[in-house]
Amino acid sequence: QVQLVESGGGLVQAGGSLRLTCAASGTIFSINAMGWYRQAPGKQRELVAAFTSGGSTNYADSVKGRFTISRNNAKNTVYLQMNSLKPEDTAVYYCNAERVRYYSGGGLHGPYDYWGQGTQVTVSS
Repeated sequence: QVQLVESGGGLVQAGGSLRLTCAASGTIFSINAMGWYRQAPGKQRELVAAFTSGGSTNYADSVKGRFTISRNNAKNTVYLQMNSLKPEDTAVYYCNAERVRYYSGGGLHGPYDYWGQGTQVTVSS
């Protein structure tokens, strides 16, 4: 099976920085793309930043120039560097791994999409 484990959330003052990490574990064969989403109270989950299957990046307009997504393919890990944080960035941040294939029981399974458990980011004014 596959698990996504996020870390790095917390409480920070406006203007501060945080770095989120998401590591995918398991007998992974391939991951099509990984990215970060967030959900604020009373709002729908939205894309923050993600890699496409071709390796390019997409960012929400609200975070362009402040957030940077990066990855280590060998470790199946994706990072989100968040700078110049604003109170409106407060949300639970979720890692997503798209179209994951993994080995189990002598066979190849998938593709399936996976979500992490979420990590809280709170930005105080």
